[in-house]
Amino acid sequence: MGAQRFREYDPNQDFLFPPTLREWLPSAHLANFVSDVVDTLDLSEIINAYDNSQGGQAPFHPVLMVKLILYAYCIGAPSSRRIEKSTYEVIPFRVLSANQHPDHDTISEFRRLHLAALSRIFLQVLRLCQKAGLVKLGHVALDGTKVKANASKHKAMSYERMQKKTDELEAEIGRLLAEAEAVDAAEDVRYGKGKRGDELPEELRYRERRLKKIQEAKQALEAEARQEALAGQPAADQAKAGNEVAVKPKAQRNFTDPDSRIMRDGASKAFEQAYNGQVAVDAAYQVIVAAGVTQQCNDKQQVEPMVERMQANLGGLSPRQMSLDNGYYSDENVEFLRRAGIDAYIATGRRKHGEAVLPAPRGRIPKGLSVKERMARKLRTVKGRCAYAKRKEIAEPAIGQVKEVRGFRRFLLRGLGKVDAEWSIICLTHNLLKLFRWSWQPACARAGTPAFA
Repeated sequence: MGAQRFREYDPNQDFLFPPTLREWLPSAHLANFVSDVVDTLDLSEIINAYDNSQGGQAPFHPVLMVKLILYAYCIGAPSSRRIEKSTYEVIPFRVLSANQHPDHDTISEFRRLHLAALSRIFLQVLRLCQKAGLVKLGHVALDGTKVKANASKHKAMSYERMQKKTDELEAEIGRLLAEAEAVDAAEDVRYGKGKRGDELPEELRYRERRLKKIQEAKQALEAEARQEALAGQPAADQAKAGNEVAVKPKAQRNFTDPDSRIMRDGASKAFEQAYNGQVAVDAAYQVIVAAGVTQQCNDKQQVEPMVERMQANLGGLSPRQMSLDNGYYSDENVEFLRRAGIDAYIATGRRKHGEAVLPAPRGRIPKGLSVKERMARKLRTVKGRCAYAKRKEIAEPAIGQVKEVRGFRRFLLRGLGKVDAEWSIICLTHNLLKLFRWSWQPACARAGTPAFA
């Protein structure tokens, strides 16, 4: 048997010349791309929030923190604990942190303090997509998806159940108080008055805390019902209206995340504690041009706010065409899009599987058709079928990439405002990945010099 030869292996060997951190990764790695892009962003809103004039230990650099958070969202690993662990164990995170290791509390607090500013990076990344030619505005599809809230549906209670539970808890508290008073009286006889000083029994304290939570939830549902009943009424009528408004017995409120709602997931058909995430996606490269979150299960009320958000993001520009599924249909939405100068294709109903397709209409549009009938006829034309068919290859793949490929099926944060901001971060990193896969490079990377010092 001949002599065996292997490459030299010595785990304890020291580096004679320390390598640069970027050499630990291929130059075309996503982490390097994220680093280069963040170096071009305006982070002054975050940086200027710090005041180090009082001394003390200097915080981690905001640029480092933004790079870690955006890269984590890009790969579907946004947990602060996971990010902390990755700065020790995962090379891309170690490169981005320059061998520094912010703990999970620091990462979580940074995200909390600068959540609004982080969400506004969506607009900067969208403008990079525009400069790269990835936004054409020929056709935009609007779609929604149910994303689980950071709360269990088992922690929700209906208004009807709240009323029953309130009566039960009040009765139990009354019984426990009566028992406590009887014990007090017996102890006064045995030990003398004023000798007993222990706290309320834990059983009683638990029920009082539970009762308080339920009463607060009831009041919130009643306030929402009043607000809904008064919506659209003149101010004078609102002032005259009484405070007594009937709350729907099935109206629910979650104790963990009160802003979330029970929603039916379109894919699984299961009912989940969730939010409704909205995306407007450009047809050219599936870039998300507007994103938002709502508590409403129904999409009908989302057309106007999403179009307005899209126009604000794009400097007042609108797409030439838009396609929307039947969940968005209403005569008001059709008229709104017409006034906005957008050629809209909105399904007026759900076509059953295997149902025969009606022949394309010909000739002039008959007089006397309703708004809905005109839209239904429009969708049966050859042009209408082609335009509406684009919806499934525009918005649905973008949502699939977010939920299936990157695994975003549940929000980390709680509360509508925070969840809306987190959805913006999720969507801006979707656009970052589009830029990366298109092999676009920021100017600083092309020049070989960092834009941030």
